[in-house]
Amino acid sequence: MLKQRYGAEGIDPKTKIFMEEQLKKATDNYNESQVLGRGGFGTVYRGILQDKSVVAIKKSKLSEESQVEQFINEIIILCQINHRNVVKLLGCCLETEVPLLVYEFIPNGTLFNRIHDSIPLPWKDRLQIAADIAGALAYLHSAASPPIIHRDIKSANILLDEKYTAKISDFGASRSVPFNQTHVTTVVQGTFGYLDPEYFSTHQLTEKSDVYSFGVVLAELWLREKPISLDRPIEIQGLAAYINMLFSQGQLVQMMEPYIIEEAGFEQIEAIGRITNKCLSLKGEERPTMREVATELERLRQAIEQETAHFDTDALVPLLCGPRIAENSIYLGGREEEVTRQYSLETSMQCSMELPR
Repeated sequence: MLKQRYGAEGIDPKTKIFMEEQLKKATDNYNESQVLGRGGFGTVYRGILQDKSVVAIKKSKLSEESQVEQFINEIIILCQINHRNVVKLLGCCLETEVPLLVYEFIPNGTLFNRIHDSIPLPWKDRLQIAADIAGALAYLHSAASPPIIHRDIKSANILLDEKYTAKISDFGASRSVPFNQTHVTTVVQGTFGYLDPEYFSTHQLTEKSDVYSFGVVLAELWLREKPISLDRPIEIQGLAAYINMLFSQGQLVQMMEPYIIEEAGFEQIEAIGRITNKCLSLKGEERPTMREVATELERLRQAIEQETAHFDTDALVPLLCGPRIAENSIYLGGREEEVTRQYSLETSMQCSMELPR
């Protein structure tokens, strides 16, 4: 299968081929104590190779053909990518029924766990992480040859290293897009709560599908709300609908943690809110490109490094008092009917699809 997909040689010569015994020894025969994480695909183990280097080893729990295809797809996609914010594939083992994939070890776990930890991330770190992810997606969409759509962007697929540099992982569902095509028609894959409603309804995958998913991650990152929460009323259980409601009612600031308001300042919060709102547009054509998003986030990141953002308390009074909109408020064009549409689409997706990822 690898030869069919990659050519006569079967695999990129830069990718190391590991022996099954090497990886068994590295993980103490896949000891439970070495488990880093589990998912629908299987289990990721921490391993120590003979040269003492630490790696992460992905092992599938199934031997179905579709699972093999996802692993093969991930090998091929990652062999094409060289970016500091994309996890590095070091090699694979082809002796087993399903390939084992060996990656660089990323010590600080997933962004999902870090966001929802009891110790919140400072605003500066959140901006850096957002800029890292946006830059990597812009690279995949614009600089990779051919362009690559990730198709499963979510906080659980973002890893953080010791300096909290973000790295995108899990490319099993990713698709390359020929240069002469604007979209790829596929069976819908993704994760509920992050999935682009337009992709769900049309089955046409475009780079704007990643933009929507990134918008959910962005909202999750700065509000520390989960993509789906049963604690919220049913019409806003999806984070995208919840954010749209906050925009429409001018209540964004009052839902943010007070220390974040002090750290970020009104201008930064307004800017990040506008970016998120645009990414979560229901129509793909209304969303920005990831290149545009990355440029704006990098500008915000540099601004907060250069000076402490000015926080204008008076400007927040209308926001804290309810839905009345002031000239300087964070009203981003959301409408009540847009919230209803978002909820209807999310309910439709939840009722009519099963998403294994």
